[in-house]
Amino acid sequence: MKKIPMRRCVATMESLPKKELIRIVRTPQGTVEIDETGKKNGRGAYLKRSVEAVEIAKKRKALARSLECEIPEELYVALTEMFQTHE
Repeated sequence: MKKIPMRRCVATMESLPKKELIRIVRTPQGTVEIDETGKKNGRGAYLKRSVEAVEIAKKRKALARSLECEIPEELYVALTEMFQTHE
């Protein structure tokens, strides 16, 4: 039996399979990016793939806390648009 990698969403605090989450990464250069592959270098935080999770993360500054940096507004906009097309 293969073990499913679990990660915790920084907004909802749910532990979910890695596939159901999206990784946001603070690169060594200090930029914050959406990491589709989950393999980029840098400090990562996981978010549930839902518009609500993005809103919670924004309101509670969950991403800013776990990545220890400011999160640009464009990132939240990009995430919201990304998840709206999925739902």
